[in-house]
Amino acid sequence: MATEAFEMYRQSEIGYALTETLDEMVSSGVLSPDLAITVLLQFDKSMGHALDKHVKSRAFFKRGNLCTYRNCDDVWTLILRDVTFKNEDIETVLHKVKIVACDSAVLKKPLKPITCHQCQP
Repeated sequence: MATEAFEMYRQSEIGYALTETLDEMVSSGVLSPDLAITVLLQFDKSMGHALDKHVKSRAFFKRGNLCTYRNCDDVWTLILRDVTFKNEDIETVLHKVKIVACDSAVLKKPLKPITCHQCQP
């Protein structure tokens, strides 16, 4: 898994929406397939950057049952049931939770630094 960014964010709601929109744009001829791929790659990098640099909130789970876990190519997948999550403001119980965790040390350093307008000097 030596890539510049993990593609796991594409399986989030916003990732699905972006992929569907790009597919429609390519199908209608508004966007080239190469540009659509470039947008997806930038999305992968930007999501990782945003979560690393801009999300300060932390959540933890207090109770729950670990049903399934596996590690494949340094990617951990955990399936939890009846989990109580808590952060600074909210405590909630979720019936089923899937957590996918990746070791960022397996990433190659990007050729260009990933920055956003908030991170620029």
